[in-house]
Amino acid sequence: MNVGFIGLGIMGRPMAGHLIAAGHRLFLSSRSGVPAEFTGKATACANGKDVAQQADVIITMVPDTPHVEAALFGAHGVAAGLSAGKLVIDMSSIAPIATKEFAKKINALGCDYLDAPVSGGEVGAKNAALTIMVGGSEAAFARAKPLFEAMGKNITLVGGNGDGQVCKVANQIIVALNIEAVAEALVFAAKAGADPARVRQALMGGFAASKVLEVHGERMIKRTFNPGFRIELHQKDLNLALNAAQSLGVSLPNTAGALQLFNACVAQGGAGWDHSAMVRALEKLAAHEVAAA
Repeated sequence: MNVGFIGLGIMGRPMAGHLIAAGHRLFLSSRSGVPAEFTGKATACANGKDVAQQADVIITMVPDTPHVEAALFGAHGVAAGLSAGKLVIDMSSIAPIATKEFAKKINALGCDYLDAPVSGGEVGAKNAALTIMVGGSEAAFARAKPLFEAMGKNITLVGGNGDGQVCKVANQIIVALNIEAVAEALVFAAKAGADPARVRQALMGGFAASKVLEVHGERMIKRTFNPGFRIELHQKDLNLALNAAQSLGVSLPNTAGALQLFNACVAQGGAGWDHSAMVRALEKLAAHEVAAA
């Protein structure tokens, strides 16, 4: 396929690479410029309009709702270059309500729209093992599925437009609360005098085992907080959850608590830390680190 890809950051860069490796022709655009590694492998475009004019399917992978809106509907955005029959796929993690409005605007131009946020972080993006949660029509999903299969493993059509983003918000609630649980457990174990590495090893064989304990528990012990997924992005996702919960009349008390811990990390200059560094906020409260730097 002729595929446009907008947003070549930590996640978008390897995702675009997998699409090229699968034989698709890519047309690329990014705020920070197209990385040199794509020279000779893909076509660099000046803006979203240029991307949309040349591609049949256009993917956006940017940080937040305003960035998606700008990429799609800003000056020289994707919408300005669309013609009937094209497909727009937003793989960012943004507000479900805004997603539904974006879909209506794209549909009005005679084009299909899918919201397809992902889970799996940098590791999943690099290994083409992302979980992809899709909202949109079955026909659009079938058209896009070969692209999704080049980037991910667990691919699910959840429902209509916006439902993919609802699923991603639910995912981020679960991940944040798992990170908090692992962090609390390891801080408790370390302050009690146990070896946190051996505690983690023991827990990996029991009912407490999880991907978060496996990956982020190791990060907490080894102090490797270079981002696979930045705290500021997870902070954004939990704000989406709480804003939506308020409009629905739903109480999410533990989600609110996890957000406060992320807020504390940001206050310490940790907006760019990996979200596993939530443990640092709990370490401050305990006056004890899980492991030495």
